[in-house]
Amino acid sequence: MFVSKIAIDLGTCNCLVFVPKKGVVLNEPSVVAVSQPENKILAVGQEAKLMIGRTPETIRVYRPLKDGVIADYRATQAMLKYFIRKSQGAFSLFRPDLVISVPVGSTSTERRAVIEAAISSGAKAAFVAKEPILAAIGAGIPINSSQGNMIIDIGGGTSEIAVISLGGIVTSHSVRVGGDKMDEAIADYIKREYNLAIGSQSAEEIKIKIGRALPQKKEEFFEVRGRDLISGLPRNIKVSSNELARAIKDVLNEIVGAVKLVLRDTPPELSADIMNKGMVLTGGGALLKNIDQLIARATGVPCFVGEEPLLAVVKGTGIVLENLETYKKSLMTKK
Repeated sequence: MFVSKIAIDLGTCNCLVFVPKKGVVLNEPSVVAVSQPENKILAVGQEAKLMIGRTPETIRVYRPLKDGVIADYRATQAMLKYFIRKSQGAFSLFRPDLVISVPVGSTSTERRAVIEAAISSGAKAAFVAKEPILAAIGAGIPINSSQGNMIIDIGGGTSEIAVISLGGIVTSHSVRVGGDKMDEAIADYIKREYNLAIGSQSAEEIKIKIGRALPQKKEEFFEVRGRDLISGLPRNIKVSSNELARAIKDVLNEIVGAVKLVLRDTPPELSADIMNKGMVLTGGGALLKNIDQLIARATGVPCFVGEEPLLAVVKGTGIVLENLETYKKSLMTKK
């Protein structure tokens, strides 16, 4: 298979890969499993995620990305190599051009690390582009118009808020808070209230099944299994959706605070545009029920969830990839 260009949404939780004319070809967890005695990578992606919490002490399973940036260079390199090979097929002789998303708050050193990891993983050339712009393109927002558009991209490790006009970011803010912090808050709440220890995957499952940003009159319940901290034995409990809303309240308040900060720094003309059009939510965090209502209520500005929020960044990266010459000047950093 001849693949000369690949777009990657390099997320803390999941990595999505887009290939022109094929669309999104991969959506795998950003997880690697390493055998510590030999320092050898055993598994990447879905296969590695299945090992979380189930390994002997000689095997370490972890995410090489933290808060949207590289925390472990070698593991990220192995992960990128795996994604490139899987996207291209085993027998491709071509080194592809890569476009990779990076958080708007990432430093030049962090961006350079992504480019270097991509080149050493087998890319011919690597470009990085800022996530809010990619999310806006993927959500179908006309970024080159003179009107202001506001995008809120809530990922696993970071939440990125930006006001975009004339193809560039006018004002932005990035907080290293997202889906992961929500999972941690849920696990901590269950530990505190029920003396029950649960894993990060269980916390994520509860959030997906009954997670809410706002309490509701009609509650939903979910049965969760964990280890009793007093007896040490397995135990089941039932948690409600309103309890989850309380558990993740502080995390959501931090995201709302960042949104208010960006609105405060937005020029008046663009503020009027945002008031008319509303703010667009993208990223996995946008799938949390009622989060648009919570943000709209807290800011007084209309807010709505974009189409296919989880795929917005990778779709935007794909559009940039297919029109590399058009976007190169305004967006890209190249090695």
